[in-house]
Amino acid sequence: MASQNRIGILSGGNWIVDYIKIIDTYPQENALANIREEKMDTGGAPFNVLKALRKMGVSFPLEGIGLVGDDAAGQEVLRQCRQFGIENRQIRTVSGCGTSYTDVMTVAATGKRTFFHYRGASSALSEGDFDFSTTHARFFHLGYLLLLDELDRIDTAGRTGASRVLEHALRAGMITSVDLVSEQSERYMPVVSSSLPYIDILFLNEYETQGLTDISILNTLGYPDLPRAEEAARKILSNGVRNWVIMHFPKGAIAFNRQGEICFQPAVSLPGGVIKGTVGAGDAFAAGVLGALHENWPMQEALKSGVCVAATSLLAPGASEGIKTWQQCLDWAERWAWA
Repeated sequence: MASQNRIGILSGGNWIVDYIKIIDTYPQENALANIREEKMDTGGAPFNVLKALRKMGVSFPLEGIGLVGDDAAGQEVLRQCRQFGIENRQIRTVSGCGTSYTDVMTVAATGKRTFFHYRGASSALSEGDFDFSTTHARFFHLGYLLLLDELDRIDTAGRTGASRVLEHALRAGMITSVDLVSEQSERYMPVVSSSLPYIDILFLNEYETQGLTDISILNTLGYPDLPRAEEAARKILSNGVRNWVIMHFPKGAIAFNRQGEICFQPAVSLPGGVIKGTVGAGDAFAAGVLGALHENWPMQEALKSGVCVAATSLLAPGASEGIKTWQQCLDWAERWAWA
């Protein structure tokens, strides 16, 4: 079935529970910080994106693929899928391994966060866990590469499981999109390169862009240096990305495609007191973009949707609890200046 005759978004990858601690400062080793508040929320690219889309009020179908443990956290993931109308028949419960989780340390004054991650059940997610034969979804979103051990494994042909999953999604008629994790390593090109020819839309932040290309794209004020950003995008596109490379950063987002089109969208400039946390902001941005592209908005409007949805995600410590309806996201952002 061709993508234009399909409907909905299917997302697979890491299904995570976030244990969020709001702290007064991030301490040096052997020093102490105070926890002011703590809460549990759900995380990972599939759930963050799909939950954000449902909170935006989209009416098209949403589906998930992944693994959770046979524990309370896994039951909570499945419960929230039911609550938010996310089809979970391909979210499988496995025994003998806990649900993936992250301890998120968020500094109260800045909203900046640091992650301590337990890979758990998601690390076993493999090519065989993906069945595209029954879905009518138009988009398939996979994340996070570099945080999915089995899918990141490079086989004797130089391919990863993720690359084969994405190839199957394309053959099924879906538009593919991918997000990475901000890992401090040299693994970006070795792990990601074989997936690039099967990705229609690649989302990266400035850290991941540098990891994949060795090119720093931001100037000292936090805005993109256009020649360097374009150089990085062309490098990624030449390695196979089929359509759009979308870079997002605190000051906004910029998109490049194979036809030479460039779109820049400033972020919403929020006062510091409004920002309660930045957990999941990148996924909220992706949800805003993918929702718009699903509805056939042009890329410039899709980027605006992305930064507006991301801005409302900053209103609460969790990944998606602050997100408003789609129109409210757009209207609320108009209250503030652009970055």
